[in-house]
Amino acid sequence: MICKSALVIALSLMPGAALGQTEGGTLPAETPLALRIDEHLPMRDGQPIRAHLIYPIYGNDKLLLPKDTIIAGSVVDLRSDHSRRVRAVLGGDFTPFHKPVVRFTSFVLPDGTTIPFASDDAADGAFIFRAIPSPPAKGGFIHRQFDGLLSVARSDIAIFTGPEKGDRLVQFIYTQIPYHPQRIDKGTAWTIETSHSVELPALPAPPVIAAATPSKHHFWEEPDPPAEPAKTDTGSWIVQANLDEPLSSETSKDGQAIKATVAEPIYNPDHTIAIPQGSTLIGSVTRAKPARKFGRTGVLTFNFGQLQVPHEETRTVETRLTGADSARDIALTSEGQPKSKPQDKISLPILLALMASRPLDGDNHDGLAGGGGNTLGKNAVGGAAGLGLVGTVIGLTGISPNAAAGIGYYGAARAFYYRWIARGQKIDFAKNTRIVVETTPRRSAPMKSDPLP
Repeated sequence: MICKSALVIALSLMPGAALGQTEGGTLPAETPLALRIDEHLPMRDGQPIRAHLIYPIYGNDKLLLPKDTIIAGSVVDLRSDHSRRVRAVLGGDFTPFHKPVVRFTSFVLPDGTTIPFASDDAADGAFIFRAIPSPPAKGGFIHRQFDGLLSVARSDIAIFTGPEKGDRLVQFIYTQIPYHPQRIDKGTAWTIETSHSVELPALPAPPVIAAATPSKHHFWEEPDPPAEPAKTDTGSWIVQANLDEPLSSETSKDGQAIKATVAEPIYNPDHTIAIPQGSTLIGSVTRAKPARKFGRTGVLTFNFGQLQVPHEETRTVETRLTGADSARDIALTSEGQPKSKPQDKISLPILLALMASRPLDGDNHDGLAGGGGNTLGKNAVGGAAGLGLVGTVIGLTGISPNAAAGIGYYGAARAFYYRWIARGQKIDFAKNTRIVVETTPRRSAPMKSDPLP
């Protein structure tokens, strides 16, 4: 009974935003909204879309729209995805790939009420990966290389063991067909901005849903990212913010000034505002280098050193990046700087090379009955390694083993090129990318600079 009473008192002291209830108010123009869909959708013009907010939306330090609020819209155009088409054709896939252009037009409240709003069209839909800092490196060079290989192995195993593995198998089979349907994949996300201000009503708190019991992790599975508390044991604040401008290893310059707008207010223990929503983190790019040939990835590091609170003096702060969304699969170092995740550059080229060598096996020309069928089967395997189903059909037409092996080695060489010869992965963050920064409290005194020698 005492525990229940303590829980009631604790909940009564928490700000309304923490409970999910809203007071209503004006959603300002140019407010970024990060949205994601939870189902696969057909790739067609006019397709209705129902997405949900990835993050809650605040205005004047008040919760206006809770996380998971439904946003309705539709596909308004289909644009040709030229680069994907070219790469697919080289692999025997002649599907006319498109990028959907979407327009979201209304909020759907829990009671079914729709509130219209205006926004720009969005054509940059992609999966959003949350990068988190890796643990500090331990051991020497060999240990670090082993950790990298383990991360790659986990990603490969997840393809066969992770959720929706059956759907991934179907999609893989589709990629082997010269022409197949295209869809907007579940988990695709967009970030849009409201064009005008919107009046929103107050909303009651949603029902509390018990958290699911975490499942046991096997060593081959990626560990779950740690929870992001509002305040750490050291007194530092965990600040959610949106980048004010895009950053990229390809275009950003050393010393370039950058800003990020605080998206959610931070509260003191007495429930007063510590860092208001709308405050600005000010920093700079510390190093930028474009991605280069032979798989060399881009370099992009940045840091924030000032916190600008409205109507107050700008303060000096220490910061560390503890999370960042990205449309590319990146990670953060233990110091909080972006880096590309290790890529699997070995297994696929080797597998394709082994498949390509099958038509050249010495028993192709044996005199046993049924040898011709065996030869056709091996030719089909070699052709599949190079051009998927198209290569398989070519292999079954009775071409010479050398020609079938050539098609297979073409596929292995193409895989080797993209992983070892082509330009490496770039590191970039779009405008309004959500970042998570650990910073000293606003009430702390500015840090003193080192005295000049």
